[in-house]
Amino acid sequence: MEMNSQVSVVNKQEKLSVSSTSKEKVYRFLNRYGMLMILVALIILMSILSPTFFTTGNLLNIVRQMSVVGIVAIGVTIVIITTGIDLSSGSVIALVSVVAASFAHPDTYPVAVPIIIGLGLGLLTGIINGTIISKANIAPFIVTLGMMTAARGAALLFSDGRPIGNLSDSFMFIGQGTLAGIPVPIIIFGLVGFISYILLNKTKFGKYVYAIGGNEQAAIIAGVNVDKYKIFVYAYAGLLSGLAGIILTSRISSGQPTAGLMYELDAIAAAVIGGTSLSGGIGTIGGTIIGALIIGVMNNGLDLLNVSPYWQQILKGVIITVAVFIDSRKNRKS
Repeated sequence: MEMNSQVSVVNKQEKLSVSSTSKEKVYRFLNRYGMLMILVALIILMSILSPTFFTTGNLLNIVRQMSVVGIVAIGVTIVIITTGIDLSSGSVIALVSVVAASFAHPDTYPVAVPIIIGLGLGLLTGIINGTIISKANIAPFIVTLGMMTAARGAALLFSDGRPIGNLSDSFMFIGQGTLAGIPVPIIIFGLVGFISYILLNKTKFGKYVYAIGGNEQAAIIAGVNVDKYKIFVYAYAGLLSGLAGIILTSRISSGQPTAGLMYELDAIAAAVIGGTSLSGGIGTIGGTIIGALIIGVMNNGLDLLNVSPYWQQILKGVIITVAVFIDSRKNRKS
């Protein structure tokens, strides 16, 4: 009898172990591919509801429209992994937009000039953000909020509150041209995603970024120059905001001091929906790209269905809240 009871206990333990292992496998699978499955489901749903959705032209249009936000979101993702935040990206886009446009008139400067100036200006704002955050030890929220206000004001001041048009064809090719049938913004978006993936996953920089986000004090003890890498992170985010500003300016054929409004929130939403943890230490470039595409598919599909933009904002807010809730549950379990 005792032998039978012992065997029964062992069998129960084995069944519980198998059940636990199965649950862990399902959890890991959903954690890795859940957002991709949601994206595919959204595409299928929108294709059923709108016959014009699943066409090559419309799908390319979705990615082209989201390329600017996606590029900004990649920079924001790396910032959030370090437990930071960047609220200034939309305003930096506006500042870069008007400044770059003023150097992009026909028969004035080569197209490289407004590009270099735009990228340099974005890089400078990022360096300022990172330096103040790391050296003055001020919360990223406060610093980037200040930069958001200052950069928007500088854009309005520089342009006197008016758009700057009359851009050269070579500059407008950046946002409106195609290469082998693929819009140039999509190609740039893909290159930025690939380079950022390499930076985060194949370099010392990426290892230190995750280490800082996981446990900053432990990273300091391990000899990581946390201040230096924080400056690098914000500088990279600023550089990508500058690039996004150039693409947007080229696409709309003018420098707009009001450009980039709410882009910082869309970028943060894309990162969070894509699995980047606001607590730091967790996030992937691929996840953020999927998050940006989810927002793009949702916006495009709802537009085709003639859903009010006000309802679209409400739905986006609900999705962000759910994503943050799921993230907090993950952190509690871990």
